[in-house]
Amino acid sequence: MPFTPPVADQRLVLNEIVRLPELAATERFAAATPDVIDAVLDGAGEFAAGEWAPLAKVGDTVGATWTPDGVVMPDGYARAYRDYVEGGWGTIGVAEEWGGQGMPFAVQTAVLEMLGGANMGFALCPTLTVGAIEALAHHGSPAQQAAYLPKLATGEWTGTMNLTEPQAGSDVGALRSSAVPLGDDKWSVKGTKIFISFGDHDMADNIVHLVLARTPDAPAGTRGISLFLVPKMRLDGTPNDVRVVSIEHKMGLHASPTCVLSFGDHDACVGELIGPEHGGMRAMFTMMNNARLNVGLQGVQVAEGATQAAVAYALDRVQSARAGAASRDSVPIVEHPDVRRMLLRMKAQTLAARALVYYAAGQVDRAGLGDAAARNRLEIVTPLAKAHGTDLGNEVASIGIQVHGGMGYIEETGAAQFFRDARITPIYEGTNGIQAADLVGRKLGLDGGAAFASLIADLRQDAESEELLALIDACDVIGGRLANVGHDDRLAASYPFLTMLSVAVCGWLMERLGRAADAGEMTRVAARFYVAQIVPEALGLRAAATASADVLYSLPAEAFAA
Repeated sequence: MPFTPPVADQRLVLNEIVRLPELAATERFAAATPDVIDAVLDGAGEFAAGEWAPLAKVGDTVGATWTPDGVVMPDGYARAYRDYVEGGWGTIGVAEEWGGQGMPFAVQTAVLEMLGGANMGFALCPTLTVGAIEALAHHGSPAQQAAYLPKLATGEWTGTMNLTEPQAGSDVGALRSSAVPLGDDKWSVKGTKIFISFGDHDMADNIVHLVLARTPDAPAGTRGISLFLVPKMRLDGTPNDVRVVSIEHKMGLHASPTCVLSFGDHDACVGELIGPEHGGMRAMFTMMNNARLNVGLQGVQVAEGATQAAVAYALDRVQSARAGAASRDSVPIVEHPDVRRMLLRMKAQTLAARALVYYAAGQVDRAGLGDAAARNRLEIVTPLAKAHGTDLGNEVASIGIQVHGGMGYIEETGAAQFFRDARITPIYEGTNGIQAADLVGRKLGLDGGAAFASLIADLRQDAESEELLALIDACDVIGGRLANVGHDDRLAASYPFLTMLSVAVCGWLMERLGRAADAGEMTRVAARFYVAQIVPEALGLRAAATASADVLYSLPAEAFAA
């Protein structure tokens, strides 16, 4: 179905949640004037709807194809990507010194949302490139930055992140890929990486792989990992020793080739060290933290698309008279109370996810301006944005299928694709369980607990509804408890606590949107629905968030197979 860019909702969230005018008042973001932002949003929306959305179906049904000569994208993708490059859409948030437009990260987030809402699989390509730019901008040498950042900024070259190996998934420290010095700041890289999104394709002249590997005599675990820049094509134009072995056959995201890459089959894979030796995890986390926010954004993308499809179907599908109505004529299913409940829940959860992810994006911009409080706030809300944003994307996509009824289970309506595409998002870039563990293991104690206390204080100061205040109080109490219990109890409670805190933050942001002078009727109703119905649901997680881990370990592991 056609994709309608959610420009009005984005503009409201940028103004009220990101508070973009405050950023535009700084010297760094002075160019982000209202007329410029309007032009960016309108132009990106028109491009996404006109050029990328029509390719979503073939991307799903045909998908990327492996050949002995590399991955071939479906018809139309190379042209649409070229138009993306020529339109300058990749340059929005890149620093001007590298050929970018220097817009706030939050504005870049809005552009990526529209691209992914139109075609989520396709948008993974520029999303990964954004992460590679971040890593090089923060950790690359001046020579690396000069050689690679201008091409990555425009999208002429694309970027990838290479962590996972067959034996090293979430346990990154188990990786075995190696790098041996060749002299002249060059390294011979060797190993196999799996699950590499857009690890190969035919849309750009070069692909810049950022690869984690071990140097000789490196310490065990993550302390011995270094990060290397390994281009598909060397700067002199000759091919590097990088081969795409295969691509995965996946449940969804068929337009995104998920590659198995082999480095150094012929001992001729040449790379460069990024940052100091054994400093790979620090550099990679720069890229991963950026990627985690953008994966949370994928939850927004898929929720928006699924909601638009469900609303269109509910307005068009005529079925049965409305119960209790005087007329016995059949009505569009949008008139039935349960369908309305589902649609309003989809609208509210989509808006809440957008507010949460954009709020985090705004903290990125403020942290970049030197705001230490924003840096701490970003640390806390990043796992919330990634985990809760993707949970909501899956929930909304599932409800969308339900609104379609039996036709939702039939591929031709497109409702199922949203769910198939969404299902990976709680898994990659750090599973949502890992995000929850990060929250309770590292973030609650950040700055001696002051960062968490500051968030709770801000929520309390602005919250209006009794339900929201009760949830904030519960999060405060549970957060304090989790800081003082054993590892098993803390981790067992981590996921329900993450959900409770995420809903509290979303409720805070939704109340702010509902109060906005220029909020539309749907926004006001969605905010009211969220606080009245979704916030109290989160309080129901209190028992799980305060339970001991004892029951989880009251059985031996073998009992689960009984």
